[in-house]
Amino acid sequence: MAGLFTALNAGRTSLEVNQKSIEIIGNNISNINTEGYSRQSAVLTPYPSMNFGGFFIGQGVLVSDVRRDHDAFITDQLQEKSIEFGLQNGQANPLAELERIFNITDDNLSTEIDSFFDSWQELSANPSGLVERDIVIQRGELLSENFHSITNNLNSVQLNINDAIVSKVDDINSKITEIGELNTRIFNVEIQGQTANSARDRRDVLAKDLATSLGAQTYYDSKGMMAVQLPGGLPLVQGNSTMTIEAVQNGQELDLKLKAGGVTRSIGLNNLGGEVFGLVNIRDVVIPGLQDNLDQLAYGITEAVNTAHAAGAGLDSVSGRNFFTPNVAVVPPANAWQDAARNMGVALTDSSQVAAAAAPTPPATVAKGDNRNALLIANLGEKSLIGSDTFNSYYGKMTATVGIMTNQNTLSLGGAEDAMVQLQNLRDGLAGVSLEEEMINLIQFQRGFESSAKFLSTIDEMMASLMDLKR
Repeated sequence: MAGLFTALNAGRTSLEVNQKSIEIIGNNISNINTEGYSRQSAVLTPYPSMNFGGFFIGQGVLVSDVRRDHDAFITDQLQEKSIEFGLQNGQANPLAELERIFNITDDNLSTEIDSFFDSWQELSANPSGLVERDIVIQRGELLSENFHSITNNLNSVQLNINDAIVSKVDDINSKITEIGELNTRIFNVEIQGQTANSARDRRDVLAKDLATSLGAQTYYDSKGMMAVQLPGGLPLVQGNSTMTIEAVQNGQELDLKLKAGGVTRSIGLNNLGGEVFGLVNIRDVVIPGLQDNLDQLAYGITEAVNTAHAAGAGLDSVSGRNFFTPNVAVVPPANAWQDAARNMGVALTDSSQVAAAAAPTPPATVAKGDNRNALLIANLGEKSLIGSDTFNSYYGKMTATVGIMTNQNTLSLGGAEDAMVQLQNLRDGLAGVSLEEEMINLIQFQRGFESSAKFLSTIDEMMASLMDLKR
């Protein structure tokens, strides 16, 4: 009779194990589309055998654990590639906008520069014509407005980048906080000998998201808790302690600060990675560089034209006038060309002041038809006045720089996406849910459940027969 009770218990455990295994398979199938979900499976362990009549007889089976399929190497690779993908993805939209600003179509700054010097060429054909003089002034104003427009557009891109960073901060902070909470939950569960599979999956997803957005790096402490830090080493998560990132706005300036234990630190470019690094790099390095080149171009045109114009004379025989308003550096000892594009403007107030003629020697006056200075200024557009570049070739280098950066970004982003897809496919192949495999397992455990039920039914009949014998 004792043997039948042992067999009955073995059948019971078999029934429970097969039922639990079917539940795990059902959970796998229901989470097939859940991001970051890792396939789970039951770890089966036999009960210790019992000495019965000199023989060791098994007492059944139990689910000792629910294993999570996981490959730490691939997970680390995914996080690492996420940093590169985030960086290139963060730069994509700002670079596309810069390419629009520094375009190579017929309607760009280069066209306005040509039109301005062409108007001087047209004036040289009729140096006393008021219409031609008005056109020269109008072309100067249009050129100045074009410089203003590009400067304003660059400033708008910087403000848009600030808005994009601010919009990401709240999401980043919520993920940092959630990782700290998951650390606590995982520790409390696993210290009791259980496995917090779903919590670990969710934590890995959050770590990957932080790598994409911030370039965050992760490692595990002695308690198995995930520690998260910025590329420069500043901590974001330590155990269940979490830090907060703040976007501090000061006028049009936006700085990122890290609040940790009552201490606030500035987060420089060297402490960033991923999308935020890409955005800040465009805002603080690329755009200021382009703006500086634009200021040098505006300053070069202003100085060259003013020098030549001051040497000539208007219809009133007065010389020494500037055509453009001279640039004055805002904060000495800044570069002489600082803010030249923003400050550029026509200084003349009347078309008669346009110095198309060479300056006469007093008491002589400007001779009718004198176009020597107009020709001189018209030829400035063809001269190398910014290093070895003409004004147009200098602008061409700027557009080429933006184009090369944009094309490189497109190629790098495509490469990063391909690497991410390959790694994700590799991860899904090792740890993802396969419906075909789950259906095979489902049939296996279903048959096991049916067999266990049949086994229990048989034992029950045997026990009933024994009871009948006693009667």
